[in-house]
Amino acid sequence: MSPITEDDIANFLVNTPDFFVRHAETLGTIRLSSPHGNRAVSLQERQAELMREKIKGLELRLMEMMRNGGDYSVIAEHLHQWTLNLLQISKATEIPEMIVKRLEICFDVPQAAIKVWDVSKAAKKESFAKGVSEEAQAFASSLALPYCGVNTGFEAVDWLPRPSEAKSLALIPLRAYETFSVTSINDSLKVTPPAIGLLVLASDDEHRYHAGMGTVFLEQIGELASSCLARLRV
Repeated sequence: MSPITEDDIANFLVNTPDFFVRHAETLGTIRLSSPHGNRAVSLQERQAELMREKIKGLELRLMEMMRNGGDYSVIAEHLHQWTLNLLQISKATEIPEMIVKRLEICFDVPQAAIKVWDVSKAAKKESFAKGVSEEAQAFASSLALPYCGVNTGFEAVDWLPRPSEAKSLALIPLRAYETFSVTSINDSLKVTPPAIGLLVLASDDEHRYHAGMGTVFLEQIGELASSCLARLRV
């Protein structure tokens, strides 16, 4: 007969929940080692310690959720203010510059730049519509989501006023949303419009924009900017 193992004992206790009901006196004699020293504690004390640790962990998670909620509220308020600024622009050719300037102010972005293509004949003479290669345009169209990460030598970095200071980037594709609303019958298949521009946010902090960050607000910025820029294509 093989000896009884610890696993056998553990399985027995798990599958015999009424064991300690029939042997209640056993609970008072069980001693466990404490993780906070070499002393032995009772089963009840150990359970209390585990409960306190669990509560502490839940409190930390709650504090983190509250902090994130506060951060999201601040970002949402800044996004709202930025949108209001764009809606007040009367001259279409001033929109790209205002997109950049107000982003720098509202979101404390050290540097930002924008390029737009496929614009009207009148807008092609503007600086925001010049100096973009076909490769950069193709790259913008290939972005399903904003790129967030380190500067690895993107052409768009050269559009910034101080390219050498750009350590991390957010590259946000701008699309012709006003001309595309194609969906399937069940709305599960959506066609991605081609890019008509690219917005660059840059920081001298290499950790500000990183691959693991959420992009929901960046996507909203891209969509709002794209809608405003539709006036340049008329």
